Amino acid sequence: MKNKNIILAGGTGFVGQQLATEWSKHNKVTVLTRNIKGAANNTFGKATMPANVQYLQWDGKTIGPWAAQIDGCDLLVNLAGRSVNCRYNEANKTEIINSRIDATHVLGQAVKQMTRPPELFIQVTSATIYRHAEDRPQDEATGEIENDFSVQVCKVWEQAIDAAHMPHTRKAVLRMAIVLGKGGVLVPYGWLARLGVGGRHGDGRQMFSWVHMADVQGVMEWLADNKRAGGVYNVSSPRPVTNSIFMKTLRQIYNMPVGIPAPEWLLKVAAFIQGTETELLLKSRWVLPARLLNEGYKFQYPDMQNALKDLL
Repeated sequence: MKNKNIILAGGTGFVGQQLATEWSKHNKVTVLTRNIKGAANNTFGKATMPANVQYLQWDGKTIGPWAAQIDGCDLLVNLAGRSVNCRYNEANKTEIINSRIDATHVLGQAVKQMTRPPELFIQVTSATIYRHAEDRPQDEATGEIENDFSVQVCKVWEQAIDAAHMPHTRKAVLRMAIVLGKGGVLVPYGWLARLGVGGRHGDGRQMFSWVHMADVQGVMEWLADNKRAGGVYNVSSPRPVTNSIFMKTLRQIYNMPVGIPAPEWLLKVAAFIQGTETELLLKSRWVLPARLLNEGYKFQYPDMQNALKDLL
């Protein structure tokens, strides 16, 4: 993708950093962020925002000077939302939900006001909208949506983009699996593997749906090029693996023969100490990208081993 004007809302997190780095080589990229100086969301200390990107302050709630940048832009990508890597107490739950709804709502308002609205609005949500699944995979047509907290977050998130009135802008909702890139979740997982404690989590049977960062970028560019594409897409490798296989593959990459497993009780203790939830490790996310495959997208990294070799 070249010579485009791209807006990344909430673009200082892990995925936003990767996109900004790659796209700014050949395009104009503007990042909307709540905290310009210290933004590092889900980066595990690996914040490396490129210098040739324009950063604008916004609060994710109200129209401001930033909105003028949307007029005439080619692509608007919404990545905004408080990290779910925290304890699910009532205060955090409220902030997680509101940060997503408010950002989506105000972006919709801004697009509606533009004389030259963007051609494409990509809303990134999460594949965790589907139920815990160990019996069968979940795709866009047959996936089952239940009502635990993480599912509720995704439901109201998608309802917000559905409600946004954008008659001249295509909308695409990307239900994103766990993104593997240089940094991100591979930092803590990598430390576990190298220290010899990278065994299975719990019983290890829970499915690990993932996607290489190159395919996150690839899917977005594919959507931009395919003028009839829109609606909900699962963005996940067509070959998910169990947690046991993921951790085993990671150990093989690092030439670590030992991987002490972590039983569920230990994960609960560790999650409490670290201020997070065991769901992030133990929920079985078995997601397939049926629409992408049916509509012709070719994954660059469908296999776990090749993906990890490329990244590590």
